[in-house]
Amino acid sequence: MLDVGAKAATGIVGLDDVLGGGFSRRHVFLLQGQPGTGKTTIALQFLTEGTARGERCLYITLSETDTELRETAAAHGFSIDGGLEIFELVPPESLLDADQQQSLLYSSDLELGETTKMIFEAFERLKPHRVVLDSLSEIRLLAQSSLRYRRQILALKHYFARSGATVLLLDDMTSDSGDKTVHSVVHGVVHLEQLAPDYGAERRRMRVIKYRGQAFRGGYHDFVIRTGGVAVFPRLRAVEHRGTFDNALLPSGIAEFDALLGGGIDRGTSTLLIGPAGTGKSLFALQFIFAAVARGERAVLFVFDEEIGVLFNRTKMMGFDLERLRDEGMVHIEQIDAAEISPGEFSHRLRERVSLSKASTVVIDSVNGYQASMPEENALILHMHELLQYLNRQGTNTFLTVAQHGLVGDMRSPVDVTYLADTVILLRYFEARGSVRRAVSVIKKRTGPHEDTIREFRIGEAGLSLGRALTNFQGVLRGVPVIVGEEPELFQQDSAGYGEF
Repeated sequence: MLDVGAKAATGIVGLDDVLGGGFSRRHVFLLQGQPGTGKTTIALQFLTEGTARGERCLYITLSETDTELRETAAAHGFSIDGGLEIFELVPPESLLDADQQQSLLYSSDLELGETTKMIFEAFERLKPHRVVLDSLSEIRLLAQSSLRYRRQILALKHYFARSGATVLLLDDMTSDSGDKTVHSVVHGVVHLEQLAPDYGAERRRMRVIKYRGQAFRGGYHDFVIRTGGVAVFPRLRAVEHRGTFDNALLPSGIAEFDALLGGGIDRGTSTLLIGPAGTGKSLFALQFIFAAVARGERAVLFVFDEEIGVLFNRTKMMGFDLERLRDEGMVHIEQIDAAEISPGEFSHRLRERVSLSKASTVVIDSVNGYQASMPEENALILHMHELLQYLNRQGTNTFLTVAQHGLVGDMRSPVDVTYLADTVILLRYFEARGSVRRAVSVIKKRTGPHEDTIREFRIGEAGLSLGRALTNFQGVLRGVPVIVGEEPELFQQDSAGYGEF
């Protein structure tokens, strides 16, 4: 017995989440979008989900052929045998083919009333629980006027409502993209879009424009079409996710660095590592991963800019076997191609990886690469805000790296996310004794005190080493400091470029 009170799930987890469970039964919905946005794939998933639940389903097509629909279903691995019937209106030329099984006329050669009558006859014969009508553009052309078109849609709506079926109307918006006639008639409207960036794969997103008497997730939600169907990534709202965790001060494993941080990083906070290219931002972030693993915790590393093989070799040279930690399951490492992933998909993937691995530390290297997947800088800020808030509420420590333009002097960041992070660590090059050196300072920490000094650091075979505060220098952050007072103590460079303090 069909539960008419329950919603008709689409079979697409993300879309059902956006819709608050699926489509309300006994109502008519509109799924609209330009050709190529995924309407047919979603419609087939909607019907195959119905057949899997023991419901009778009907696909009425006025645009695609029976063969095309079956090929699409087969390409995704959908099973449409048993419970799903395809009702096709075919052109009169096919009637000359003795092998043609259909005996109906093509919609453009029929009067609107006759076409509607045939649709009703097919419906009465099967009495389906779910119906897809593809597409409204054909009916709109047959109607020839907005008034007649509206009356016809109303007639379809009342007929289907009396029958108790859940109906999905598809509209490819090719005949009149500005016609909103159906919007006021149907129970809900889902709009699909396909965007073409200057470089990279196309991006798809959806938005629920209307859903009567139902709370739904507003705004745009990214989605993709893959082999196996459509995957929707609902927009993250951090306010919906609250976790509990014990507050603790987590050390980095380097005593001098922990002193600079006022003891370490507080659990459930975000940290931004900012500086020019090559200063060691990734290594500082990795240091927190190694410290987490040493405590018996797991970590997740998303790499946008560096090849993973190069990263493994680089860390091995400093005595850290990151590849082994990955193989042991302590660190999940994922290479991200910014040109091939949408912000919504990345957010979904990150949350999934953190949940599956129960990771306490997340590193995103870098925000520059993450920004490349964003259509606008403002969108990046909003995405980062929700993502950081979500991770913070789960008790996860998040580390972000941002590469600034330039090497010394006045440097600029491609995007300012410093106000989002709880802790901001600034890395700089500076010149002293005829060599290029590196300095680190903590310029912000919301959760407690920290040193306001600047310390020199070096990258050697043993990893990161920090020296004493550069109290006898002035202008280190500008890159060309001036000695004030006595000669400052610096790392002594050896022939290999490393040395002892």
